[in-house]
Amino acid sequence: MHHKLSFRRKLQTFLLSLLLILLTAAGVPSAAYAAEAASADTTMAVHFLDVGQGLSILVQSQGENLLYDGGDRGHSSFVVSYLQKQNVSTIDYMISSHYDEDHVAGLVGCLDNFSVKNVIGADYVQDTKIYQSFENEVSSQGLNVQHPDPGTDFSFGSGKFTVLSPQSISSNDNDNSVAIRLENGINHFLFTGDTESAGEEAICDLGLDLSCDVIVPGHHGSATATTWDLLQQTVPEYAVISCGAGNSYGHPHKDTMDKLSDMGIQVFRTDEQGTVIAVSNGSDIQWNQNPCNDYSAGDETDIGTQPSSAYGSSSSASSDYISDAAAGADSPANVQADPEPVGDMVWISATGSKYHRIPNCGNMNPDNATEMTRSQAEAAGYGACKKCY
Repeated sequence: MHHKLSFRRKLQTFLLSLLLILLTAAGVPSAAYAAEAASADTTMAVHFLDVGQGLSILVQSQGENLLYDGGDRGHSSFVVSYLQKQNVSTIDYMISSHYDEDHVAGLVGCLDNFSVKNVIGADYVQDTKIYQSFENEVSSQGLNVQHPDPGTDFSFGSGKFTVLSPQSISSNDNDNSVAIRLENGINHFLFTGDTESAGEEAICDLGLDLSCDVIVPGHHGSATATTWDLLQQTVPEYAVISCGAGNSYGHPHKDTMDKLSDMGIQVFRTDEQGTVIAVSNGSDIQWNQNPCNDYSAGDETDIGTQPSSAYGSSSSASSDYISDAAAGADSPANVQADPEPVGDMVWISATGSKYHRIPNCGNMNPDNATEMTRSQAEAAGYGACKKCY
């Protein structure tokens, strides 16, 4: 037995020595090899914190921490406590999407409790006490809020993130949100704050790759965000909606949930599932729980938008719709009969298996609709849309 062990130790020593010789011959010192092995960890954890009717996302990779928004005042202490439990002592990147209280208040608490290296935000001023508190806390750490141009990349952990907006400052504070695309290997996450349709259009016009595995629908799932154009450029597999249970805004709205359902995007919701965690290894994403795939609206009386005319201009989806929230449940726009089709013509969407009697049916994108006869559609295997037939 002693001779066998002795031979095994000699063999192990020989193989280790041979490995070191080969590494040295290849120009890789043993210390450098050890450092390279340590940096090979491609794990990136993305925590979508349950901060009620707000937004806060913590990203951790290779000992670095990124905090995107911090929720409202009522959840500030929760965010601080959560970060402490994740062994955060330094925040390498703090990003304030914009300066509304439900996004920036928790950042003030974090500035007061952690060392922060970089702060990123939009270049506008908000006349509120919470904005002033944020600026004061940033200054107290000897920092300035950075305003990087869209397209700017920042290395982070085992990957990077790219700033996507804003390109210019709008009178709509939501469209001033700093949006980012987070990359880890072939996995990508898209955060857009409260960016609405105009801001999303500007992002789509950048000409950058926006494809992602995970998207956080803008403005807590509001119908004013998550346009068809953005979804078609991102084509996410998952959506994580950050909103509060029973919130007074009715988030998420039916229009947004219908789009996610139509595209087969799996859904997580903090109002139903609490904090959601995704862990990427650079090629796959694992979750701390299964998607709830609840596509219902936050307000059960939300019936979505209704078509205002059968063949209005399809250049802008918003011009063809009347919001039930704006018109009221009993308005004529919501009780009018469906318009009759012209002749025997129907409309086909770019994707899907149904034909429609109007080009702006709520189950399709009017911008990509094409017209053909009903007989042609049926011959091609299309069936009638249950919503507009």
